[in-house]
Amino acid sequence: MQVTDALRRRLGAAVIERVAGPRAGAPGERPRIAEADRWFAADRPIRQVHDDSAMFVGGIAALLLQSLHPLAMAAVADHSGYRADPWGRLQRTAHFIGATTLGREEDAMAAIARVRAIHSHVTGTAPDGRPYAASDPHLLTWVHIAEIYAFLRAYETYGARPLGQAARDGYVADMALIAAALGVPDPPQTEAEVLAAIGRYRPELAGTPQAWAAARFLLREPPLPLAVRPVYGGLAAAAAALLPGWARRELKIPSLPLADAILVRPAGRLVVSAIRWGISAP
Repeated sequence: MQVTDALRRRLGAAVIERVAGPRAGAPGERPRIAEADRWFAADRPIRQVHDDSAMFVGGIAALLLQSLHPLAMAAVADHSGYRADPWGRLQRTAHFIGATTLGREEDAMAAIARVRAIHSHVTGTAPDGRPYAASDPHLLTWVHIAEIYAFLRAYETYGARPLGQAARDGYVADMALIAAALGVPDPPQTEAEVLAAIGRYRPELAGTPQAWAAARFLLREPPLPLAVRPVYGGLAAAAAALLPGWARRELKIPSLPLADAILVRPAGRLVVSAIRWGISAP
């Protein structure tokens, strides 16, 4: 039992350090904030979704889906440094989610202000000649709805406790508060509105060389030791399987429904359960 507990603690510590960086000082970290002071109460759906290990799958799926907007992908390729410092980018994202989900309202607004300041400097020209700006409300909306779609699909498939329709709509409404502060105009308030918004963006979405390169990096070339790549591979395959069929086709990701059902989802559940077990160690 002691060996198992030690392994569990090591697994949990390794995952947390890789994804969130050093634990000390992470915005929104629970021991530092009284429950009554948090922006979102413990019973809000955003807490249930973002506090679950299914987010490891949802995060990868969100990045894949977001890459299909050529202007959003150009901004990422030109400014994010995801190849040079992928873990740093992931840790900054984790800190933002921690601050906005688990922190006080003032913590959330400070994190949002930092992101908006960064966005104000992210401008350029996509390979097709169109200008882009990260602060463009149209692009902000796409990034937002792609995240909601991916996070909800991941939780629905791999989450610890199911969400009913009212809770799924509540999650969208919770996320809308963050999105509005980030500059998204009239963010969706229900899951149906998110799906409708994705449908409206569909004519603008396409696989591009930059999107294909990002997908290869996320799915096949992660900067990880060989020993842990199978674990990441389970998460990545589970993430790809969450994408709509048209998105997989645009990204040139094979779609094998039978393999997804028989192999990918069970493997994804195993990996997510193992991570959940590890990070819940006392």
